[in-house]
Amino acid sequence: MSTRALRRLKGKQRGQEALDAGDLTLGDSPEEQAAGEEEQLDTANVSPPSDSKASSRKAKKNKAQKNFSNIYELIGDADNEAEIISPDEEAEKPDGNKTSGTENNDNRDHEKPNQKQENASTKPLSGDRVKKKKKKKKTKVTSEEGQEAVPDDNIDLLLENLEQSNGLSLQNEDCGGSDRRSVLHVEHRNLNPETELKRYFGARAVQGDQRPRQRNRPFHRSTWMTSPKDSWPRFSRPGISMTLLHSKDGIQYFTFEHGRDYQQVQFKFLDAVESMDPNNIVALLQLNPYHIDSLLQLSDVCRIQEDQEMARDLIERAMYSFECAFHPLFSLTSGTSRLDYLRPENRAFYLALYKHMLFLEKRGCPRTALEYCKLILSLDPDSDPLCMLLLIDFLTLRSREYHSLLQLHQDWEEHRNLSQLPNFAFSTALCHFHLSQQEDVDPEESVKDKHKADLMLQNALIMFPGVLIPLLDLCTVQPDATVSSHVFFGPKSQMGQPPALAELTALYVGRTHTLWREAAVMLWLEESVKEVLRRVDAKDALVEDCQDKRKQRYQSAPRNIHRHVLLSEIKEATSSLPLEVTSQPVMGFDPLPPLDSVMTYTRPERQHVGATNESTLSLFFRSLLPNFNLQGGPRQEDDLEVARAGQELNQEVNRLMVAMRDMLANIRFQEPPRDDNPYRDEEEWD
Repeated sequence: MSTRALRRLKGKQRGQEALDAGDLTLGDSPEEQAAGEEEQLDTANVSPPSDSKASSRKAKKNKAQKNFSNIYELIGDADNEAEIISPDEEAEKPDGNKTSGTENNDNRDHEKPNQKQENASTKPLSGDRVKKKKKKKKTKVTSEEGQEAVPDDNIDLLLENLEQSNGLSLQNEDCGGSDRRSVLHVEHRNLNPETELKRYFGARAVQGDQRPRQRNRPFHRSTWMTSPKDSWPRFSRPGISMTLLHSKDGIQYFTFEHGRDYQQVQFKFLDAVESMDPNNIVALLQLNPYHIDSLLQLSDVCRIQEDQEMARDLIERAMYSFECAFHPLFSLTSGTSRLDYLRPENRAFYLALYKHMLFLEKRGCPRTALEYCKLILSLDPDSDPLCMLLLIDFLTLRSREYHSLLQLHQDWEEHRNLSQLPNFAFSTALCHFHLSQQEDVDPEESVKDKHKADLMLQNALIMFPGVLIPLLDLCTVQPDATVSSHVFFGPKSQMGQPPALAELTALYVGRTHTLWREAAVMLWLEESVKEVLRRVDAKDALVEDCQDKRKQRYQSAPRNIHRHVLLSEIKEATSSLPLEVTSQPVMGFDPLPPLDSVMTYTRPERQHVGATNESTLSLFFRSLLPNFNLQGGPRQEDDLEVARAGQELNQEVNRLMVAMRDMLANIRFQEPPRDDNPYRDEEEWD
């Protein structure tokens, strides 16, 4: 039986044993304790059974001293006593450990007459039993590793079970969520443009001799998207917070919220925008340096004035303010965090990410821009409010991530019909062509990719014939006479396009024409055009089928495509926007807001002062005297004295107006002399 069972039979608990006088000594030095433990082990293994009483007393003394000197070892002693093996369990040990069991049995035979002596003698042997049991466990695990697998070693299975139990699986048949996790996965290190610049130019060229200053360095929160600069104003929370609305099927839906003070600043910002004076926005930013919409609007003003550095700095400041307000569960990389674009508080985050992505692409960091493109797409992949699918192919080709674009096209083709977009129809063919031109590819794979690229480009030209001539014009390539004069690629094909298709075509050509200027790509395009003309002349069934599809589809583009075209600022595409979009004012902080927006708070109505039908003279006096009211009614003021003073002032101004009318009515102008005047000078009116 174990010592714990013996104590329970005696009715004692741990710590109730009688202490001798020698047990009350204070803890000795570590050297004396080590010597005492060695002496204890020697007496336990060598001394005869007759000396067991003395050894047990010495062991009890050392144990009391050890517990008194280091109280943290109580936890270890409790664990060791829990692992003490009973005699019945020791009988089942392998033959290699039977020696220790026989020694213990001999000691028990000598100690049977006295149970107290038995209880004391088992204590010095407990350490040996624990060690032998641990050795037994290790040998047992190593011997059984090759025969049967331990369930804890299967990490993949454990992770899969954990995801299923927590509801984090992304399987969604309607929207293709099972494939979306790999496509929308974002890496933190790729969100930093310095990572890409170091890969191009080296760490020394990017960082230079800059060393971080450790002294007097202000504390900044660690962020992934941007790093705060010393030139920025001191950060204080502007009143933005993020809230978790609900979770469903492993997808978490968040939203930003504006506090009371931030709402008042937002109202002042709207007044500043209506004033059409950027200085008012600058004055508002001086008081509220991290107001998001003011930073976005002023960034557009700086960009128009060709101050690119300041415009980019303002966008980064807005992103830093957003990232400091993130919810602890909001993830940039998992692809499972959602933000509803219908809420005005969330739109500024979309626009800040989009404008930052454009700055990165112009800066020469297409790989980092691609990562932000995937991040924006992951926030609302079903609605795609900024139409990132019209841009992701261009950034993928710029960063030479050909396989990722083909994987996206393969995963999303079933539920999104990506092949019906001109950019995907041409870009996937271009991906296969570039893969076929790589030197480290197997020749058979290269031939397959080249054949697939030829077929896909021919189908894209048959489906979208209006792309060819504008593309050649921007590439400064003169088309062949047989191509330009052919009915299929001639002016009729461009004029007969539906309005939505013309908008998509102009957007793709204006954005990606630089990718087609390579000599090898242009030769490949020429071969494909000749083959398409041959198939058109042979009256291929695909030609008529694609013509019917163009007539039925692309009649009107959704609102998110118009929004994307406005944000892209590609003149070839903006000129093809419909009149209902170009006729309405477009604000840089919220271009083309959704018609079914979810408003959490509304702006109070502004009181328009004065009458609507006032004369020019009345407006002139109003510009000099704001309290002037020609219609007679006094302005409603909170203070009665101010209202009375305003009424008296209006009366005085009315009297002045009457006096001016009388003066103007009594003015007589001298008439010019007539021709029959004999005293007229010849050169008087010359």
